[in-house]
Amino acid sequence: MLYRLAVGSVLATLISLTVLAQGCNTTSAPVTAADAEVESGPVGSRGPELLPDGALPPPPPGSLEVSFGPVTVSAGTEKTQCVVKRLGNTGKIHVNRIQNRLGDSSHHLIVYRVADKEEKPTPYDCVPFADTLDPRKGSPLMVTQKAEEELALPRGVAFTMEPDQLVRLEMHYVNSTAAPKTLRSTSTFITLPDPDFRDEADFIFVGNPDIKIPPRSKFKLGPTYLPLPESHEGVHFFALTGHQHKMGINVTVDIATGKDAPVKSVYNVPDWLWNEPKTVFHDPPFDIPKGGGFRFTCEWDNTTNKQLNFGENADDEMCFFWAYYYPSRGSQVCAHTDQLKSGPVDLCCPGDPRCVFLQLAGQ
Repeated sequence: MLYRLAVGSVLATLISLTVLAQGCNTTSAPVTAADAEVESGPVGSRGPELLPDGALPPPPPGSLEVSFGPVTVSAGTEKTQCVVKRLGNTGKIHVNRIQNRLGDSSHHLIVYRVADKEEKPTPYDCVPFADTLDPRKGSPLMVTQKAEEELALPRGVAFTMEPDQLVRLEMHYVNSTAAPKTLRSTSTFITLPDPDFRDEADFIFVGNPDIKIPPRSKFKLGPTYLPLPESHEGVHFFALTGHQHKMGINVTVDIATGKDAPVKSVYNVPDWLWNEPKTVFHDPPFDIPKGGGFRFTCEWDNTTNKQLNFGENADDEMCFFWAYYYPSRGSQVCAHTDQLKSGPVDLCCPGDPRCVFLQLAGQ
């Protein structure tokens, strides 16, 4: 059969690209065996300084803020909307910390620096992860699913913002209640003095879309191995966050020199929560050995009476994590799938010749 490229988000088209003329053979096993032991890597405490009640402290004077809303979210509504706004910086700046505060009904927020020419301050319907495949148009800086979260970059590491920088806030929101809600979210940018800047930070998004979770069952996908793109050899990873939807119960990430090689844990959060996924900071950062990659596992407890599959809606499921690193080799979206009868496929975009099909699909 011929395959179709879904017109929509990068994540959906990653799925469609792998379902080629050779057909599908999607299988995953329920949880039936104990996990193998892993060696725990050193996890540093670098991260935000929190107030006694767990809230973020007020940003320092001179910080720059961009907001989404306020908008009224009707009962039973789920949408992804964006705004594009000027950051307000008159000269080039280096951002070493980003604080996100999500309003009521938020599912997650993605913050981008973009090369747009004009503001779009009124929320508009937008495609998730738009322009991620084309670095000339922009790149993601941070993803937040917690009510309040700060991305604190290592000393000397920052995101560079050009004068009069435009920023896009992509808000996925859901109101599952019977009453309307008011949503307002903010993203605050805290700068690093120019003489202290050493390295540019960036972002990589990694996952597996092979999700078919039977009704009323616990389920595990993985461990999935995805080799680090050659372009990213030698970079230093300093923070990771796991991502699932509401039936997700755990995301763990290891690093290894190969698919069947011994592993070292880099993301393993006790009592992991899908709606408040912890960002784990590593101080010092960790490197992936040459020729190695990530091994990650996702688990679910499907309490519904229907099969759950991969998808962007809140009632679908995902198995992803994002990792922050330096020095920059560009942002990428990477996925592994075993859906092809001919064998597994690893795809990282941009950088793979097949990514051109994804770019065409989004036009």
